[in-house]
Amino acid sequence: MSVRFVIDSLDYVRNARVHHGRISPAEFTRLQSYLFDSYGELEYTVSGLLDEYSRPTICILIKGEINLCCQRCLGKLAHTLDLQTNLLLVKNEAELEQNDEDDTVDSILVSSEMDVPGLVEDEIILSFSISLCHQEGKCSTELSANHQVVDKKLREHPFAALAELKKTH
Repeated sequence: MSVRFVIDSLDYVRNARVHHGRISPAEFTRLQSYLFDSYGELEYTVSGLLDEYSRPTICILIKGEINLCCQRCLGKLAHTLDLQTNLLLVKNEAELEQNDEDDTVDSILVSSEMDVPGLVEDEIILSFSISLCHQEGKCSTELSANHQVVDKKLREHPFAALAELKKTH
């Protein structure tokens, strides 16, 4: 990842800092396996603040659109991101484990070198559903531009798609 922005999380919250940025999906290494292409640009804001109980919190906002790969047809799946996450900063593993039991709170350990683009990438990946697919009946009947498979052909002979692929290679 070429974009590197590191913060001291507690200092960031104490000084109520805010960072805005734009980043291409191509910049995220772990996100690549989910992407159909590197189309799009994501806007993010990372703010340091105190929550309603005066606890240190990092607020992450992410907006944009990316193209994911449908797990059913392997085609392009447009996906709009509009995320807001508040991460409570905790000082040790015991506090982290205690907060893990509470489903309403997301916690991370305090760090003097917190990688902001890494946090943004984490939140994007965590927002995905278990199975990234088009809605039922919306998948493409084409495997790719080179390997067109007509649904009718598949019904006539189950190995028609394999025969088409064999011809092109």
